[in-house]
Amino acid sequence: MNISVVGLGYVGAVCSACFANEGHNVIGMDIDAVKVDLINSGKAPIVEKDLEDYISRNVKAGRLKATTDLKEAIDNSDITIISVGTPSEANGNINLQYIKEAAKAIGEKLKEKDTFHIVSMRSTVLPGTGKNVVIPIIEEISGKKAGVDFGYVSNPEFLRESTAIWDFYNPPKTVVGTMDENSYKIFRELYSFLNAPYFEVEIEVAEMIKYADNSWHATKVTFANEIGMICKKLGIDSHKVMNVFCADTKLNISSYYMKPGFAFGGSCLPKDVRALTYKAKSVDANTPLLNSLMSSNEYQIKRIYNEFIKPLRSKKIAVLGISFKPNTDDLRESPILELTELLIGKGYKIKIYDPNVLKAKEEGANKALLENELWHINEKLSNNLDKVIQENDIILIGNGSKEFADVIQTNKDKTIIDLMRVIDKKSENNYIGIGW
Repeated sequence: MNISVVGLGYVGAVCSACFANEGHNVIGMDIDAVKVDLINSGKAPIVEKDLEDYISRNVKAGRLKATTDLKEAIDNSDITIISVGTPSEANGNINLQYIKEAAKAIGEKLKEKDTFHIVSMRSTVLPGTGKNVVIPIIEEISGKKAGVDFGYVSNPEFLRESTAIWDFYNPPKTVVGTMDENSYKIFRELYSFLNAPYFEVEIEVAEMIKYADNSWHATKVTFANEIGMICKKLGIDSHKVMNVFCADTKLNISSYYMKPGFAFGGSCLPKDVRALTYKAKSVDANTPLLNSLMSSNEYQIKRIYNEFIKPLRSKKIAVLGISFKPNTDDLRESPILELTELLIGKGYKIKIYDPNVLKAKEEGANKALLENELWHINEKLSNNLDKVIQENDIILIGNGSKEFADVIQTNKDKTIIDLMRVIDKKSENNYIGIGW
């Protein structure tokens, strides 16, 4: 393929060299003549392991060259990769100056081009940048329509400095977001040499992924450092603790707990977070991340009421599942129980269906709890799911019991608020997903 790369910094230089190394004809473009001259002489514009060897080899083979002329780059390519900088503004917002300048220049050049051309965003940009900023600029200037006359692809990079060449060939995933099948098809071919999970998604999803990745990486670093601070105060070797922690790939280093949904609860997480943060405070270890966990969790409960329930007209709600997770009767620090109590206090008429808790109503450890401390919940429990649904206007899915999936599918006349995504469904009409 014929590829042009706008911006020959860290990402652009590496991508140019690697795509050329895969046999593509690559023209790198930058307004900095020094970078252009370095590449054309077979040298790397940045320090990166093996990069100069890749550049030198492919320049000599005639597959890679650089220019300051954008028209030359676009005229001689079918795909243009934008890899310019996206620095922070003083208030933390992303600065799109270079992105907008690139989009304007590309729009001008596409005005003169008759063939289908793909513009690929490799720079890290916030969700909405493609559809609300870049595409409108290119369409207005070029007079062409995205998805018809030109393609737009969000294709985030996952390169680490000092290992960028290795990362290019061994990515954790490849993500392609676009709006037309032709662009998907071309990028499937472009990345066919990689043996990695490949995802075709919406443009906004592709844009968001890099931010989710980097925020999680930052969270991991901060979490480990705060555990380290507590351990240091207690005379414990934090590396020994974290070595054992990381050996658990069932829960700790895994995808478990990584799907957005409702608040955490149960007999372990809340009390153990409180205990650890209290201990940290008692030994003067400052742990702002750990300290934020309980307040953030409590906010999730208030958020459901304020954003999703309060705006609805009806006050008649069926709560399906009140234990903190399915297949258990455990009500200890159940977030859906807390939300239900909030709704009762606000004057909502509540009916509750939870077969596991109903069993505990007759026998088990929760019998006394329901009859004494939770009598206001006990009196609202019902063993008739159909009746609970029929008598109420709003259905609140409180845990992930599989039987509740049918409720969503068969009750189109009710407003359903799903806290757990018990079926793979996006918010629409009568169905409200709290994070989807």
